[in-house]
Amino acid sequence: KEIVEYKAAEYTAADADHLAPLRKPNGKKVVLVDCGVKNNIIRCLLRRGVDVIRVPWDYDFNTLEFDGLFLANGPGDPDTCSAAVDNIRKFLAATPVKPCMGICMGNQLLSKAAGATIYKLKYGHRSHNQPVRMVGTDKCFITSQNHGYAVKTDTLSNDWEPYFINMNDGSNEGIRHKTNPWFSAQFHPEACSGPVDTEFLFDDFVDLLCKE
Repeated sequence: KEIVEYKAAEYTAADADHLAPLRKPNGKKVVLVDCGVKNNIIRCLLRRGVDVIRVPWDYDFNTLEFDGLFLANGPGDPDTCSAAVDNIRKFLAATPVKPCMGICMGNQLLSKAAGATIYKLKYGHRSHNQPVRMVGTDKCFITSQNHGYAVKTDTLSNDWEPYFINMNDGSNEGIRHKTNPWFSAQFHPEACSGPVDTEFLFDDFVDLLCKE
């Protein structure tokens, strides 16, 4: 139940790995909603030059000054996180529009805030070798996953579209807004250990921040 701030300027080359060159701090602040965040998500943001403000899952971050929103992973049933969904819904309705990225539970919470529903998978996705495809392309990626719930794609409103789908069972693996800079992934692009095929999503998010 505390707010923790991380400064990109204090993140050194020794902390970074070879996968993403260390970027200079860009002065952008990202609020990270902590539903059980993995440390490598924070590292992936810091080494791309953004400051991170980590807040509890039920904290109303809309009262803070920030440039973008990050919805982190976490365990459990997203239908029990109504406080987080309400806060995300406020964010989506606010002006000016700010970028948003979600991972795993974050994908489900963003989807719920956008009006979609969630269902429990029969077996869940729990491995380092789950294949996903970027919708509208022939691009496939191997991803790390550990979740038991999924978004019902057909409950998304017309303003949203599926971003990735699972090649094994056809379930949703991410969403994106058609016009606003909001997107999420059900898998773990920051996988540590695991495949890093999709770590480029962090670059996409930071690029959106720097356009604002």
